[in-house]
Amino acid sequence: MMFSPGFLGLSLQQIRSIAKWTLVVVPMSAVVGSLCALFLWALDQATQARFDYPLLIYVMPIAGFVMVLAYQVFGRSAEGGNNLIVEQIHEPGGGVPLRMAPLILASTVLTHLVGGSAGREGTAVQLGGSIASAFAKLFRFDRADIRILLMAGIAAGFGAVFGTPIAGAVFALEVLTIGRMQYEALLPCLMAAIGGDWACHAWGIEHTSYVVTFLAGAGTGFHLDALLMAKVALASVAFGLMARFFAEISHLASSAFKAVCPYAPLRPVIAGLILIGLVHALGTREYLGLGVWSPNPADATIPGFFDAGRADDWSWLWKTVFTVITLSSGFKGGEVTPLFFIGAGLGHALAGVLGAPVDLFAALGFVAIFAGATNTPLACMIMGIELFGATHAVYIAVACFLAYLCSGHSSIYLAQRLGVPKTAAGHNIPPEASLRHIHELNTQAMGDLIGRARLRRSTASPLLQIDQGNPMSRHTLTLNEIGMIRIYLRPRDKAPGARSRLFGARPLYRELVIQAKDAGIMNAVAHHTHFGYSNGGKLQDEGVEIANPDLTMCVELIAPRDQLETFCRTHGKLLERKVIVYKHLEHWDVVGGELVADEALPVADAKAAAAE
Repeated sequence: MMFSPGFLGLSLQQIRSIAKWTLVVVPMSAVVGSLCALFLWALDQATQARFDYPLLIYVMPIAGFVMVLAYQVFGRSAEGGNNLIVEQIHEPGGGVPLRMAPLILASTVLTHLVGGSAGREGTAVQLGGSIASAFAKLFRFDRADIRILLMAGIAAGFGAVFGTPIAGAVFALEVLTIGRMQYEALLPCLMAAIGGDWACHAWGIEHTSYVVTFLAGAGTGFHLDALLMAKVALASVAFGLMARFFAEISHLASSAFKAVCPYAPLRPVIAGLILIGLVHALGTREYLGLGVWSPNPADATIPGFFDAGRADDWSWLWKTVFTVITLSSGFKGGEVTPLFFIGAGLGHALAGVLGAPVDLFAALGFVAIFAGATNTPLACMIMGIELFGATHAVYIAVACFLAYLCSGHSSIYLAQRLGVPKTAAGHNIPPEASLRHIHELNTQAMGDLIGRARLRRSTASPLLQIDQGNPMSRHTLTLNEIGMIRIYLRPRDKAPGARSRLFGARPLYRELVIQAKDAGIMNAVAHHTHFGYSNGGKLQDEGVEIANPDLTMCVELIAPRDQLETFCRTHGKLLERKVIVYKHLEHWDVVGGELVADEALPVADAKAAAAE
């Protein structure tokens, strides 16, 4: 039998590729699996210590303050967490810092030691991404190989921490882009997931086992029950809606914490006090920590939801509240194990309402809400089969796929991109847009809708009506020449000599706005951004968990030009080596009769923004 030279060349190239990835991925996955074993051991020790010493939860506000402050001082880009890894896979740039590994490991263990409601998937993924990035730098990989190795790092961490290597491999392929699999990394991800899981087990780490007794031992295997399938479909819609609610409320809570408390280390202090208050108000600590086990048999736990004899209808909702408060404020950890708790608890409750097998519905909720919240239905279906067996694979597939469709274009990972919209209505979304961008577009659309509604009400108000027959008869328009400067800086920049009472040097952007107010500047605002760079520097992105102190932001001042020039000369020490841009504007005053509308400044702002 004859082979063409091209065929032989392709075969040799494939052999070299397999050998290369084997030599790199096997040791990388062994390191990741070993670190995950250390992490899981430390997590068990921290959980046991929290049960042994109940007063540890009162240290939660202090622990949160120290944790977030440490990330601000030492973390830098590492605070981007899982989203940083996803973004580096999409667009390799500065890489994932190695310091992410010890920071996330220590901070997650500390979160669980003091009772924060968090998971472990975020830590495993970040351990994998950090170690994979270090290996990529060691072997001087190009951009294409860096992408693949980072995906393999995700697979190794996920497979090791949950004991589901096949699901870990598929998760790494599926999580990056909605509706599209990244098959170029298929073999490296599978090798990494198996290697990570094997290394974790080699250290003696065992995972929690879950048993679905429905149809077990019947000897008939799977048999489709039409009525049960209808109940599964109905519950799956609820799982998808819950996944969407969890993702959206998490992002909303994070924005609310930032708005209420601009100083990031204080946010977990507030959250810690709220959680301690909830513990005392509810009279239970069962919603703290992972929720996998508890020395108190009456506490709600994930394995407990598989018990048909347990009456529990609302634990899933309280776990949602505790988890959202914990993670949105800056405590570290993952969302997935709490999602397992929420899903199993909701499945348990729905089984009672629908008259369905409790353990089966707990298992379906376990994986389905995860599928909807991460947009990874295939990985979650495989995880369900790995954890619960193949007997109910059809029900598991229906639950994961329906939850995925019903969760919409939302996710706990805003760095995910939209490859293929879930419905035809999504085809007006920009191609390859990140979910962060889609989230911003939705927020902007909602704001525009509210604005138009207010405008209609204002137009209908008798106090603001004008003579429709001769609209210029009562109002005149006057124009004033003014200017605007935009000062570009970083949130971490401090004002020399400006001290606050509690936290030392005041942030420069706050000092500039305060000085502008004292100088009589007409308008002064600080604009926060989410993605960009300045002075040809490194691309920076806002982290989901905590603001990026290196991201470019802008302070905008509007006043007559001579007043702006005077301000810049007076505060030259504050403005040294800052990019300052001047723009000419017009200030419009609408004047007439009894009505003086001196609120045309937003129009000038909008006009300037549109001109740029």
